[in-house]
Amino acid sequence: MDIVLFMKSALMGIVEGLTEFLPISSTGHLILADSLLDFARSTGADKAKVFEIAIQTGAIFAVILVYLQRVKDTVTGLFSDPKAQRFALNVFVGFLPAVVMGLAVGKAIKAHFFTATVVATTFILGGVIILIAERFAAQRPQQRVQTVDDMSLMDAFKVGVIQCLALIPGTSRSGATIIGGMLMGLSRKAATDFSFFLGIPTLIGAGVYSLYKERALLSVNDLPLFSVGLVFAFVSAWLCVRWLIRYVSSHNFVPFAWYRIAFGIFILVSANMGWMTWAE
Repeated sequence: MDIVLFMKSALMGIVEGLTEFLPISSTGHLILADSLLDFARSTGADKAKVFEIAIQTGAIFAVILVYLQRVKDTVTGLFSDPKAQRFALNVFVGFLPAVVMGLAVGKAIKAHFFTATVVATTFILGGVIILIAERFAAQRPQQRVQTVDDMSLMDAFKVGVIQCLALIPGTSRSGATIIGGMLMGLSRKAATDFSFFLGIPTLIGAGVYSLYKERALLSVNDLPLFSVGLVFAFVSAWLCVRWLIRYVSSHNFVPFAWYRIAFGIFILVSANMGWMTWAE
């Protein structure tokens, strides 16, 4: 048993859990963590990619736990409760665009857009958009949609389309859905809640698909390493989601905007100075 490798796995899981649901992009931070820990070299580059996608499943299990009662009510009410049926349909409609776009252009985006310039640009641009969204939110304190139950199918579809932007590295799935939802008239809480719920099928689907597609790279011997990363991603994401739910009740996302801008500048500087290789 390689204790050092297991510790690296745990740290990668913590980074995933803490960044997956904040509007700061888990991808960029996992690249940074991988570079600092030399994780890909320890496991093999291809296996490291599968690992990073697989541990997202641990993070999404944390969301299921936090919203367990709502998930239970939705599942049990699918055939009898109109409210549950409408909510489930909204999540399904929001999930579909990511499936279509991922299958259609996912490979092309990975092949051509994973560069330091693209990652830095999306970080900085995302920060600017958050600042704009918060400015609009301050000028319009009463949003059109207060809770996820007030959302229409068109609201869900639009958020789903915006989620597709997360295919571009550095964008942040949660950042795109939360801020995009706010720009469309969702309250900060409604946008955050729907982003969490939308992440359940999106991230589980991505994890299962990746594991199936790359199953030839994996063996039973990889199970302990993947399990450690998944467990730590679960615990850190559970803590992060619970904190974020409380945070959005009385705070805005402006600090995250400035963090994104600073991180984007760091990417450009570190790439140009040769400190890091921001490549897949």
